Amino acid sequence: MIEENIDTKIVDVTTCENDREMLDRSLYGAAQCLRAGGLVAFPTETVYGLGADALNETAAKRIYAAKGRPSDNPLIVHIAEVQDLEVLGYPNEKAYALAQAFWPGPLTIILPKKDIVPHGTTGGLDTVAIRMPSHPAALSLIRQSGVYVAAPSANTSGRPSPTKAEHVIEDMNGKIEYIIDGGPVGIGIESTIIDVSGDVPTILRPGFITKKMLEQIIGEVIIDPALEKPMENCHPKAPGMKYTHYAPKGQLSLVEARHVEEDGSQQAVIRKICELADEKRAEGYTVGIMAPEETLPCYEGHADALVCVGARHERNTVAAGLYAALREFDAANADYIYAESFRGDGLSYAIMNRLLKAAGQRVIQVGDDPV
Repeated sequence: MIEENIDTKIVDVTTCENDREMLDRSLYGAAQCLRAGGLVAFPTETVYGLGADALNETAAKRIYAAKGRPSDNPLIVHIAEVQDLEVLGYPNEKAYALAQAFWPGPLTIILPKKDIVPHGTTGGLDTVAIRMPSHPAALSLIRQSGVYVAAPSANTSGRPSPTKAEHVIEDMNGKIEYIIDGGPVGIGIESTIIDVSGDVPTILRPGFITKKMLEQIIGEVIIDPALEKPMENCHPKAPGMKYTHYAPKGQLSLVEARHVEEDGSQQAVIRKICELADEKRAEGYTVGIMAPEETLPCYEGHADALVCVGARHERNTVAAGLYAALREFDAANADYIYAESFRGDGLSYAIMNRLLKAAGQRVIQVGDDPV
């Protein structure tokens, strides 16, 4: 049951993130709230998280209720000290090597869990997902609270993840005790998740830390085949694997060329998006188009909401702007949304993973009929 009409306190820490003493004072009340079993939304370097005491199963259930999140979708436990790996799970050499290389930072490591971690936090799994964020407000909150903080993204389940405090307020105001405003986040997509509990380390969610970066530290890493297709009738091993995520309210479709190496393929994609948008607008629908800055002018006059998602030649700007762009279409009440594809390796793979989830795997190839 979702709690409503809670007096949500909003704490702005944007002016004190570089002043540790002032930051700690500003977050004291929120930290005590976490210790008492309350819910606190806070910024990380990836997206805003919705935190609760990870070892308090009742508090963890409140996260699921506030988000409307399926209870078999595991939560990530946020820590502030590397040695806490041993409290929560059974780390191996590869886990320690990854922690040394990438923590604090946007990497989540999955380990066999210890009994201290309730199944209500792990979605019923015998493994636990752990990460140490690098955002100073997140680290201060964890340290002051004295608890390990379970935290999925601080949005209504299925909606685009929040990258600004305004997004959290839109989804969570009146449902949780505190919202910490740390301004816009830096990375903009969720952490990479790697499972080191089995024989071969496996990426369960792509992110800013890429497969190549991981392999440079621990050798062979594989990508879970489930990332390439929708999961059905199975238990997700990590957040974001099974369910539709990040979706705007309107129907999002991705448009791409069947053979991207052909000359003129990008122009064919642009023509197709304009054609589809014009058809829907002629039928009386509100239409949005999301594009990188390089091709954005090509769509002028073809959309009710034309949104720039960053620069194709700087994929980090696309990652940082993706979720905010998707939320702009909700504000415009877009019925149909069309976007260019971002297939590729590294960060492009992570961006495309989020787009495919948001579109419900709906991809229109140039020359194909719309699905």
